[in-house]
Amino acid sequence: MINSNESNKIELNTSNQTIADNNTESLSNKVLNWWSGFSLRTKLLAIATLVVSLLMTGITFFSLNSIQRDAGMNDTRYARDLGLLLSGNVTELVANNQKKEISNVAEKFWRSSRNLRYIFFTDADDIVQLGIPISATPTSSDNQFQLTRKLKLPKELKKRPQFPLVRQHSTPQGQVTDVFVPMLWKGKYLGTLALGVTPNKKALASAALTREVTIAVFISIWVLVILGAVFNALTITRPVRELVRGVREISKGNFKSRISLPMTGDLGELLTGFNRMASQLENYDEANVEELKAAQIKQQSLIATMADGAILLDSKGKIVLTNPTAKRLFRWEGRFLEGKYLLNEIPEILSNDLHTNIESILNREKESDDLRCSLGEPPRTLRIVLQSVLDTNKVELKGIAVTIQDLTREVELNAAQNRFISNVSHELRTPLFNIKSYVETLYDLKDQLSNEEQLEFLGIANSETDRLTRLVNDVLDLSRLESGKIIQLEPMEIKPAIEQTLRNYRLNATEKNVSLAHDIEENIPSILGNFDLLLQVFDNLLGNGLKFSPKNSTLKIRAYTWPDSCPAFPPNNNEAPQCELISPLPKVRIEIADTGSGISQPDQEKIFDRFYRVENAVHTEQGTGLGLSIVRGIIEKHGGEIRMASELGIGTTFWFDLPLEQSDKDELLAQTISNVENFSNS
Repeated sequence: MINSNESNKIELNTSNQTIADNNTESLSNKVLNWWSGFSLRTKLLAIATLVVSLLMTGITFFSLNSIQRDAGMNDTRYARDLGLLLSGNVTELVANNQKKEISNVAEKFWRSSRNLRYIFFTDADDIVQLGIPISATPTSSDNQFQLTRKLKLPKELKKRPQFPLVRQHSTPQGQVTDVFVPMLWKGKYLGTLALGVTPNKKALASAALTREVTIAVFISIWVLVILGAVFNALTITRPVRELVRGVREISKGNFKSRISLPMTGDLGELLTGFNRMASQLENYDEANVEELKAAQIKQQSLIATMADGAILLDSKGKIVLTNPTAKRLFRWEGRFLEGKYLLNEIPEILSNDLHTNIESILNREKESDDLRCSLGEPPRTLRIVLQSVLDTNKVELKGIAVTIQDLTREVELNAAQNRFISNVSHELRTPLFNIKSYVETLYDLKDQLSNEEQLEFLGIANSETDRLTRLVNDVLDLSRLESGKIIQLEPMEIKPAIEQTLRNYRLNATEKNVSLAHDIEENIPSILGNFDLLLQVFDNLLGNGLKFSPKNSTLKIRAYTWPDSCPAFPPNNNEAPQCELISPLPKVRIEIADTGSGISQPDQEKIFDRFYRVENAVHTEQGTGLGLSIVRGIIEKHGGEIRMASELGIGTTFWFDLPLEQSDKDELLAQTISNVENFSNS
């Protein structure tokens, strides 16, 4: 079993190993990050330099090793030859035990060679018999050369006694070559000759010289590599760096960027081609920048003037562009919305409805989608259309185009038309039913009815017929006004039209005890107008005023020149009248004022709309809701605009302006066309 100490040691080793692995990984990551920070050109240059340096280092090492090996082999060969020579001269003397002669020969060798460090002769038992040099030489003649030390010979020598053994070892004084030569005489092993030979100084000097030359060559190669790198930086790297800088400037739109380096060859041609390309781009940019700006302005103007709201989103649902209509619909005026998420900027109730639709398009589940919603107070009906925006290859989603259509007016018109159809149906059905009922009664019971009853039934049928006629005429009049046809305006007097209208309603006013009055300016100028249409305007306005006026009230029509501060027409001059710039051109203003029940503010905003009827406790009279819409259309065809002021319980005043006879007909026609277009679109 493993005790706790051993377990702790194992865990500690494991932890240390993990830390070491993490450190290794961290170091490798740092190295990789450091290496990846260099440019491709720097990496290639570093790799090339490393390869060249490794190659040169290998060649230098091989050369030095060869020189060293050759020097060692020369020393070994010299020492072996010297040992064999000495062994050949002394082997016979050793066999005859002629010690003195052996000593003389050895001493001669010692003195004749400066490379000998030592000479030893051993017997068959490896006991040293003679040694040069020796520490002391006794004076006795027999034992002066006798040594009592045993020489430890290599084991390899005894395995091959017939071959000399050469080896080298280092000493504090330098390297020494040891030579062991077995002495054999007539097949008998006599002992061993051991020599110590120092290296040849000339050979050492030659080897040192060769080594120094090799090192000098190695350093020279490195110097050449460095000089080559500097040359590369000056002749290749710098032009390439300048070319990269120029390309970056061109990509930023700076077509005036040029590279001025005195280069020849391929690099010079490349730089010249770059400068020529930059010049062509600059010329093209100057030639087309105005056209591009004009196209951009047109696109921006088109988006800005769109009647519908337009929002452009990127591929993440962030706002890129909004037009003024969209800002007005969502109350974004004065806000910077670029880069913000659309769903965070619209009301929460709309955001919840749009979230699913936008996500489905961003996820490429749909190409387009739309929805309707009601928003704000007063409520507005919006139709939001979503359309994906793809790249030129129809593959990648670039964003979403959002179109917002305000359908409030259309919805209100549809509702008004529905009310109109309902009202017309009711209005038509009621008189038709009455006519049919009374005519059938006359037809079936004509003999049973008195003359008075027959006349009464015929009167009611005639009244209901008039009612049908008025309804049909109103619809036809409105249709003609909406057709866009320009009416012919002729010089006319306004006073007869007003007086005729008052005469028509005099009897009705007397019955309701309502006072009719008029206030017409003396010598009021002639106007340009259509007599019949203006009679219809006066009839509608005076009829409505009389209908909603209580007893003992007053209904008044005024006509006067406005503004009254403008000078009179130039005498004997056919030009149109002119005033100072601070005053408008003079016109004839008509006012119809009553002291009736008045109209509320919400109803005033819609009173001139088609098919709209005021329904409250006071306004209980039946009608089609077309009268005031017809009045507005007629006045706008005269180049004017009808307005009103009303207060509940006080009364209502309508007024409008009519052009004078001397007005500029072309200007009046342009204003009439503009008013007709607005009336048709409203």
